[in-house]
Amino acid sequence: MIAALMGTGLSAAAGLNAYIPFVLVGFVARFTDVITLPESYQWIESPWALALATLLLLAEIVLDKIPAVDTVNDFIGTLIRPATGGLVFAAAQVGADVDSSAWMQQHEWVGAILGVVVAGGVHTTKAVSRPAINVTTAGVGGPIVSTIEDASSFTLSLIALFLPVLVIGALILLGWGLWSMWKRVGRARRRVRDTIDGRSTI
Repeated sequence: MIAALMGTGLSAAAGLNAYIPFVLVGFVARFTDVITLPESYQWIESPWALALATLLLLAEIVLDKIPAVDTVNDFIGTLIRPATGGLVFAAAQVGADVDSSAWMQQHEWVGAILGVVVAGGVHTTKAVSRPAINVTTAGVGGPIVSTIEDASSFTLSLIALFLPVLVIGALILLGWGLWSMWKRVGRARRRVRDTIDGRSTI
């Protein structure tokens, strides 16, 4: 159960930013006993993987703040974020110090699929809403929303790793935040459409 909560939280965080949970899992596994990755996943905590993921994280943070470029970045993320979500979920569920559930450890493919689904759902909401946010705010809202997403991904990853029993509450808050953002975007799009329609009738 703990492994499933940890994996779900990490994969949801990957849907917002693929590299934040990956980097955190790598560093936590390398320098603490919270997660002991099995041999097949130990490459995640290797210096070269952490260095490359950190560089990609920095690039993601910058690119996701630039209107229009962020849309291209989200398109690329359509493959990367769900895949990372599946990876971190599977790695978390087979971590020797995470859960005593033999079934979870022996069926890591279940976690991989769940991770892909969770991260893919979060990513889709993010990717679909971002262009509308940029249009309705003249590009001002994108960087703000991106910063909130990065902070949410970081916080959710930490909760998943160190307080996985709180993941359900954190996911409820994340879902509420995404839903609220989606509703605001919808209202803003309707206002823009009504304004355009009003001008076209003059």
